[in-house]
Amino acid sequence: MTLIDEQLAFTTHRVANQPPPLAGFDPLACDPALGSALTRYAVGDLTALALEAGSAEAREHGRLANEHPPVLRTHDRYGNRVDEVDFHPSWHWLMSRAIDHGLHAAPWSLGPGAHLRRAAGFYLWSQVEAGHGCPISMTYSAVPALRYAPELADEYEPKLTASAYEFGLRPPQEKSALLAGMSMTEKQGGSDVRANSTTAEPLADGTYRLVGHKWFTSAPMNDLFLTLAQAPGGLSCFLVPRVLPDGTRNEIRLQRLKDKLGNKSNASAEIEYAGALGHLIGEEGRGVRCIIEMVSMTRLDCVLGSAANVRIALSEAAHHVRHRSAFGHRLADLPLMQNVVADLALESEAATTLAMRLAAAVEQGEHDLLRLALPAAKYYVCKRAPAVVAEALECLGGNGYVEESGMPRLYREAPLSSIWEGSGNVTALDLLRALEKQPSTLDAIRAELDAASGGHADYDAALRTLRGELAAPAPERARGLAELLSLTLQASLLLRYAPSHVAEAFAATRLGASSRTFGATSIPGARALLDRIAPMR
Repeated sequence: MTLIDEQLAFTTHRVANQPPPLAGFDPLACDPALGSALTRYAVGDLTALALEAGSAEAREHGRLANEHPPVLRTHDRYGNRVDEVDFHPSWHWLMSRAIDHGLHAAPWSLGPGAHLRRAAGFYLWSQVEAGHGCPISMTYSAVPALRYAPELADEYEPKLTASAYEFGLRPPQEKSALLAGMSMTEKQGGSDVRANSTTAEPLADGTYRLVGHKWFTSAPMNDLFLTLAQAPGGLSCFLVPRVLPDGTRNEIRLQRLKDKLGNKSNASAEIEYAGALGHLIGEEGRGVRCIIEMVSMTRLDCVLGSAANVRIALSEAAHHVRHRSAFGHRLADLPLMQNVVADLALESEAATTLAMRLAAAVEQGEHDLLRLALPAAKYYVCKRAPAVVAEALECLGGNGYVEESGMPRLYREAPLSSIWEGSGNVTALDLLRALEKQPSTLDAIRAELDAASGGHADYDAALRTLRGELAAPAPERARGLAELLSLTLQASLLLRYAPSHVAEAFAATRLGASSRTFGATSIPGARALLDRIAPMR
């Protein structure tokens, strides 16, 4: 035996039975729910965006942006206060590409169909990396709130909608493009924003001086912030720039960046207004009315973002089981694994279909439908994401539990959207508030649900139960009502627009079954469902 033969005889590191990297795939081609919605709502071609989202380059930038989170610099080397946040180059790449694709505020300056196209693009691009979606979403959502102050909208909206990415602190008047953030919550109030103690003192020139401590501020590196403060006339909404027209820094002090469970690439800060100058939006005392316009749009992005997180986790799981073998068979050929992935596929298809229906309602101005459907969907779809991602992670076994797989990042991201813009109780109670104050919203919901009446026995039974709940809503049942409303909306859409085997499987397992763990209920046509959603890689 030669020396080489001896070396080969003791070679142990032979890699086999591992899937190829999931890169260079088309996330649109394996997403029939999104494809159907694009056709149904005449959205147009998103192939170029999808291919970039599935590229090795984009996925690597997503990884690097989280491996190298932002760093706060409060002072320069001489001791001067600077309050700046440094980001890895991959963050800037992701932001630039998102804006190039028009996923920020661009739709507000475009024609019909722009909001739907943006929603579909945001869903696809969020599968690359979720953290940078926060400033993109905030910029999109700021525009309808800003329009309560027409003179401010005239000045800033063209730059918020501009298709350029200009990072860095300079006077807004000197930049061609701007990004917006939101600063509402305080330590003593959280979601109860009326408990805010930040004060706003009116000045002779019409501006206000803000003093207060904000516990959680989204995207502190952005150019403009919508914030709430107590003015003489009550809780009011203000636009606060980071840099004043003369080039001096506004008195916004970044105290620290939050060390979060997930969303690591994005900077979230605790800040102080130490006499910061702000501009009133709308009327004094009507701050919640103004800011709720922004919250509604960000809630839509919560649904889209959760659906995106579910979808990319499903893609990872489906890709893995089609290439990995165990017990003498490919995992995808084993009936129980087929059942698990098929169950996850049903969850993803329903979430995506509902998210796109909500985006269509925004596009078409269906305010009554959104007033009930949006909080219900935000509650349920976002609540389901952690369970779905955890099950998808488990499909990879131990490989899914290690950081290199990317699955832990998806798992840590999953709870965020359920908390952001109103946690579960807040959104569920918001549903009850709408029923009490705007009973006309019931007509829109009934029309949407009745369109699928008679399509499935379990659906009809759930619809009867829902009607009873809507007739006598109770605070302690708010979560149950939100869940049931979201499920029936999903089932209604699938019964009308999805293939019959998909719709029937969803209705049977979500409306007629008692099991709540994935794969525990037999899924008819499980293999066909798996093949329907697996990446072509």
